[in-house]
Amino acid sequence: MFTSVENTIHELEKQKYICSKDIATTVYLALKMEKPVLVEGPAGVGKTDLGKCIAKSLGFELIRLQCYEGLDEAKALYEWEYAKQLLYTQILKDKLSRILEDQATLKDAVNKLTSEEDVFFSEKFLVARPILKAITNDITSVLLIDEIDKSDSEFEAFLLEVLSDYQVTIPEIGTIVAKNKPFVLLTSNNAREMSDALKRRCLHLYIDYPTKELEEQIVQLKVPECGNYLIKEIINAIHEIRKFPLKKDPSISETLDWAKALTLMGCEVLNRDIAIDTLNFILKYEKDIELVKKNLHSIIVH
Repeated sequence: MFTSVENTIHELEKQKYICSKDIATTVYLALKMEKPVLVEGPAGVGKTDLGKCIAKSLGFELIRLQCYEGLDEAKALYEWEYAKQLLYTQILKDKLSRILEDQATLKDAVNKLTSEEDVFFSEKFLVARPILKAITNDITSVLLIDEIDKSDSEFEAFLLEVLSDYQVTIPEIGTIVAKNKPFVLLTSNNAREMSDALKRRCLHLYIDYPTKELEEQIVQLKVPECGNYLIKEIINAIHEIRKFPLKKDPSISETLDWAKALTLMGCEVLNRDIAIDTLNFILKYEKDIELVKKNLHSIIVH
């Protein structure tokens, strides 16, 4: 477990995750308080990587649930293994016949069969999906619920029991309480507003694009072969580009892609010709590329 805010920063840096003090403070306190964290911010600023690196740093198992529209309990919590249930029914056909042979009416047979249904609705026939797996895990895990804003509000409501009490209820079995409370990290790209009920159960963390100094550290750590001078030029250009009214700003991951591409091309300085040829590494829409091209003279001096 992390021992302090400074130790959190240090341990995450070992996993090549550079974080600010406010990120480290929230992570450290959330672990101590056993509270889930809702991490919001633009796409590509390292929200998902934060969950992965926390798991690696602490030696926890990472269990990831990727959210999408239409996600339901069956995909997130559990499913009954109907094929296995059917197979067991066939195997136990003779046994069932003996159990039911002394029943005088169909109603009596149904009642008798109902009393035996726990055999087929037990954990033997349960397929654990990410949330149930995290709840029943023998070791502590990081439950990464990624892009929660893409799921429906009904699924968000279903999560409230997990986030409040670290337990899930399965009608046929009952309530299952966590053996080891997972560290729950939810990420959101702000595609829709999260409910007050969900926010109330979580610590909130907003990760924005980093400062120039922090982004330089990230590139130096991830692409050290780029060289300090070129890194400074790349970061200055990226921060100027983010000032334009773009459809999608360059993310940190795209900054890293650009740095790697320029390094592979043998660049030592960033000039306009090379920048024009490689703008598609950081800009994903043609109108954004055209806008930046027109204003490149004010961004790059070479």
